[in-house]
Amino acid sequence: MEPIIVISILGGLILILLFTGAPFKPARYVGQAAIKLVIGALFLFFLNAAGNRYGIHVPINFATSAVSGFLGIPGLFALVAIQQWVM
Repeated sequence: MEPIIVISILGGLILILLFTGAPFKPARYVGQAAIKLVIGALFLFFLNAAGNRYGIHVPINFATSAVSGFLGIPGLFALVAIQQWVM
């Protein structure tokens, strides 16, 4: 499939869910988890951008995004500590 078609379909589904709400609780939990993963990836992006000067780099992948997204700032600090001590 063309990427524009896939993006259009996903955008349409998101708009429908925004206007009607999630019809059942598991859809809400999946949506909240996806939002937290995106927020975790943004945390890591800004950490890597700001920490570049100090040699801090934490890779952005599913596991690190999940830790920083679900645990927040303490999870981000834990990832930095693990990265510094292990590597």
